Amino acid sequence: MEERQRVRRPGGRSARVAAEVHQAVTELVGERGYGAFSVRDVAARAGVADSSIYRRWGNLENLLADVVLTRLNARSPMPDTGSLAGDLRTYAANVAREITGPDGPVLLHLAIALSKTGQQGVRAGEGLRAERTRQLQSMLDRASERGEDAPDAFAVLDHVLAPMYIRVLFGMGPLTPEYIDGLVDRLLSVPGEGCRARRA
Repeated sequence: MEERQRVRRPGGRSARVAAEVHQAVTELVGERGYGAFSVRDVAARAGVADSSIYRRWGNLENLLADVVLTRLNARSPMPDTGSLAGDLRTYAANVAREITGPDGPVLLHLAIALSKTGQQGVRAGEGLRAERTRQLQSMLDRASERGEDAPDAFAVLDHVLAPMYIRVLFGMGPLTPEYIDGLVDRLLSVPGEGCRARRA
Protein backbone atom coordinates (compact mmCIF):
# COMPACT_ATOMS: atom_id res chain seq x y z
CA MET A 1 0.00 0.00 0.00
CA GLU A 2 1.35 3.38 -0.97
CA GLU A 3 2.32 5.63 1.88
CA ARG A 4 0.02 8.61 2.08
CA GLN A 5 1.68 11.95 1.71
CA ARG A 6 0.92 14.46 4.41
CA VAL A 7 -0.71 17.51 2.91
CA ARG A 8 -1.00 20.75 4.86
CA ARG A 9 -4.54 21.95 4.51
CA PRO A 10 -5.19 25.66 4.09
CA GLY A 11 -6.36 27.25 7.30
CA GLY A 12 -6.24 25.14 10.40
CA ARG A 13 -3.86 25.68 13.30
CA SER A 14 -1.09 27.29 11.24
CA ALA A 15 -3.42 29.99 9.93
CA ARG A 16 -4.89 30.58 13.39
CA VAL A 17 -1.44 31.00 14.92
CA ALA A 18 -0.41 33.44 12.17
CA ALA A 19 -3.58 35.49 12.71
CA GLU A 20 -3.03 35.58 16.48
CA VAL A 21 0.60 36.63 16.07
CA HIS A 22 -0.33 39.31 13.54
CA GLN A 23 -2.98 40.68 15.89
CA ALA A 24 -0.50 40.68 18.78
CA VAL A 25 1.97 42.70 16.70
CA THR A 26 -0.71 45.19 15.70
CA GLU A 27 -1.78 45.68 19.31
CA LEU A 28 1.79 46.13 20.55
CA VAL A 29 2.61 48.66 17.83
CA GLY A 30 -0.51 50.61 18.78
CA GLU A 31 0.26 50.50 22.50
CA ARG A 32 4.04 50.93 22.54
CA GLY A 33 5.12 52.07 19.10
CA TYR A 34 7.63 50.61 16.67
CA GLY A 35 10.87 49.32 18.21
CA ALA A 36 9.49 49.11 21.76
CA PHE A 37 8.79 45.38 21.97
CA SER A 38 10.48 42.05 21.26
CA VAL A 39 9.65 38.66 19.83
CA ARG A 40 9.15 37.48 23.41
CA ASP A 41 6.52 40.20 23.95
CA VAL A 42 4.71 39.17 20.77
CA ALA A 43 4.80 35.50 21.75
CA ALA A 44 3.43 36.25 25.22
CA ARG A 45 0.60 38.38 23.80
CA ALA A 46 -0.29 35.76 21.17
CA GLY A 47 0.01 32.83 23.57
CA VAL A 48 2.61 30.97 21.49
CA ALA A 49 6.22 29.92 22.02
CA ASP A 50 9.07 32.20 20.94
CA SER A 51 10.42 29.31 18.89
CA SER A 52 7.23 29.19 16.81
CA ILE A 53 7.76 32.79 15.73
CA TYR A 54 11.46 32.34 14.97
CA ARG A 55 10.76 29.14 13.04
CA ARG A 56 8.16 30.78 10.82
CA TRP A 57 9.47 34.34 10.43
CA GLY A 58 13.14 34.18 11.41
CA ASN A 59 13.25 37.52 13.23
CA LEU A 60 11.09 40.41 14.35
CA GLU A 61 11.68 42.55 11.26
CA ASN A 62 10.49 39.77 8.95
CA LEU A 63 7.39 39.34 11.10
CA LEU A 64 6.59 43.06 11.06
CA ALA A 65 6.99 43.18 7.28
CA ASP A 66 4.65 40.19 6.91
CA VAL A 67 2.05 41.91 9.08
CA VAL A 68 2.15 45.03 6.90
CA LEU A 69 1.95 43.11 3.62
CA THR A 70 -0.83 40.81 4.78
CA ARG A 71 -3.06 43.30 6.53
CA LEU A 72 -2.69 46.27 4.19
CA ASN A 73 -3.06 44.17 1.06
CA ALA A 74 -6.51 42.80 1.68
CA ARG A 75 -7.60 40.87 -1.38
CA SER A 76 -11.27 41.77 -1.56
CA PRO A 77 -12.98 41.09 -4.91
CA MET A 78 -12.15 43.74 -7.50
CA PRO A 79 -15.21 45.83 -8.39
CA ASP A 80 -16.84 45.39 -11.78
CA THR A 81 -19.55 48.03 -12.02
CA GLY A 82 -19.44 48.34 -15.80
CA SER A 83 -17.64 51.71 -15.85
CA LEU A 84 -14.18 52.93 -14.95
CA ALA A 85 -15.52 55.72 -12.74
CA GLY A 86 -17.74 53.29 -10.83
CA ASP A 87 -14.93 50.78 -10.41
CA LEU A 88 -12.50 53.42 -9.14
CA ARG A 89 -14.99 54.84 -6.65
CA THR A 90 -15.83 51.39 -5.31
CA TYR A 91 -12.18 50.33 -5.11
CA ALA A 92 -11.20 53.55 -3.32
CA ALA A 93 -14.06 53.12 -0.86
CA ASN A 94 -12.86 49.57 -0.10
CA VAL A 95 -9.31 50.80 0.53
CA ALA A 96 -10.68 53.56 2.76
CA ARG A 97 -12.44 50.97 4.91
CA GLU A 98 -9.20 48.99 5.22
CA ILE A 99 -7.02 51.92 6.31
CA THR A 100 -9.56 53.57 8.61
CA GLY A 101 -10.55 50.37 10.41
CA PRO A 102 -9.45 49.71 14.00
CA ASP A 103 -5.89 48.78 12.94
CA GLY A 104 -5.51 50.83 9.75
CA PRO A 105 -3.61 53.90 11.04
CA VAL A 106 -1.33 51.72 13.19
CA LEU A 107 -0.41 49.59 10.18
CA LEU A 108 0.26 52.63 8.00
CA HIS A 109 2.62 54.07 10.62
CA LEU A 110 4.32 50.68 10.91
CA ALA A 111 4.81 50.55 7.13
CA ILE A 112 6.51 53.96 7.20
CA ALA A 113 8.73 53.00 10.14
CA LEU A 114 9.78 49.78 8.42
CA SER A 115 10.70 51.63 5.23
CA LYS A 116 13.50 53.36 7.16
CA THR A 117 14.98 50.29 8.84
CA GLY A 118 16.80 48.42 6.10
CA GLN A 119 16.33 46.00 3.26
CA GLN A 120 13.47 44.03 4.80
CA GLY A 121 11.47 47.18 5.36
CA VAL A 122 12.19 48.37 1.83
CA ARG A 123 10.97 45.04 0.46
CA ALA A 124 7.78 45.34 2.50
CA GLY A 125 7.08 48.76 1.01
CA GLU A 126 7.83 47.52 -2.48
CA GLY A 127 5.57 44.52 -1.94
CA LEU A 128 2.73 46.75 -0.77
CA ARG A 129 3.03 49.00 -3.82
CA ALA A 130 3.36 46.03 -6.16
CA GLU A 131 0.17 44.40 -4.90
CA ARG A 132 -1.81 47.64 -5.06
CA THR A 133 -0.50 48.20 -8.60
CA ARG A 134 -1.44 44.65 -9.61
CA GLN A 135 -4.96 45.11 -8.26
CA LEU A 136 -5.40 48.42 -10.04
CA GLN A 137 -3.94 47.22 -13.32
CA SER A 138 -6.43 44.36 -13.60
CA MET A 139 -9.27 46.85 -13.18
CA LEU A 140 -7.76 49.38 -15.61
CA ASP A 141 -7.10 46.70 -18.23
CA ARG A 142 -10.76 45.71 -18.08
CA ALA A 143 -11.77 49.34 -18.63
CA SER A 144 -9.48 49.55 -21.66
CA GLU A 145 -11.08 46.40 -23.07
CA ARG A 146 -14.46 48.15 -22.80
CA GLY A 147 -13.05 51.00 -24.88
CA GLU A 148 -12.59 53.48 -22.03
CA ASP A 149 -9.54 55.73 -21.84
CA ALA A 150 -8.04 54.40 -18.61
CA PRO A 151 -5.17 56.08 -16.72
CA ASP A 152 -2.18 54.02 -15.67
CA ALA A 153 -1.97 52.49 -12.21
CA PHE A 154 0.60 55.01 -10.98
CA ALA A 155 -1.77 57.88 -11.76
CA VAL A 156 -4.40 56.25 -9.55
CA LEU A 157 -1.83 55.79 -6.79
CA ASP A 158 -0.77 59.45 -7.04
CA HIS A 159 -4.20 61.06 -7.39
CA VAL A 160 -6.43 58.78 -5.31
CA LEU A 161 -4.65 56.42 -2.91
CA ALA A 162 -1.76 58.65 -1.81
CA PRO A 163 -4.03 61.52 -0.66
CA MET A 164 -6.12 59.01 1.28
CA TYR A 165 -3.07 57.57 3.05
CA ILE A 166 -1.78 61.06 3.90
CA ARG A 167 -5.17 62.14 5.24
CA VAL A 168 -5.29 59.14 7.59
CA LEU A 169 -1.64 59.33 8.69
CA PHE A 170 -1.83 63.01 9.63
CA GLY A 171 -5.39 63.02 10.97
CA MET A 172 -6.53 65.54 8.38
CA GLY A 173 -10.17 64.50 8.41
CA PRO A 174 -12.42 61.54 7.61
CA LEU A 175 -12.45 59.71 4.29
CA THR A 176 -16.04 60.54 3.47
CA PRO A 177 -17.75 59.22 0.33
CA GLU A 178 -17.80 62.78 -1.00
CA TYR A 179 -14.06 63.17 -0.47
CA ILE A 180 -13.26 59.82 -2.12
CA ASP A 181 -15.54 60.46 -5.10
CA GLY A 182 -13.95 63.90 -5.49
CA LEU A 183 -10.48 62.35 -5.76
CA VAL A 184 -11.69 60.01 -8.50
CA ASP A 185 -13.51 62.79 -10.35
CA ARG A 186 -10.39 64.99 -10.30
CA LEU A 187 -8.26 62.13 -11.62
CA LEU A 188 -10.61 61.51 -14.51
CA SER A 189 -10.78 65.22 -15.36
CA VAL A 190 -7.00 65.67 -15.68
CA PRO A 191 -6.01 65.79 -19.38
CA GLY A 192 -3.98 62.75 -20.29
CA GLU A 193 -4.74 60.89 -17.05
CA GLY A 194 -7.95 59.16 -18.02
CA CYS A 195 -11.33 59.34 -19.59
CA ARG A 196 -13.76 62.18 -18.97
CA ALA A 197 -16.19 59.85 -17.25
CA ARG A 198 -18.89 61.66 -15.38
CA ARG A 199 -21.24 60.48 -12.72
CA ALA A 200 -24.56 59.50 -14.20
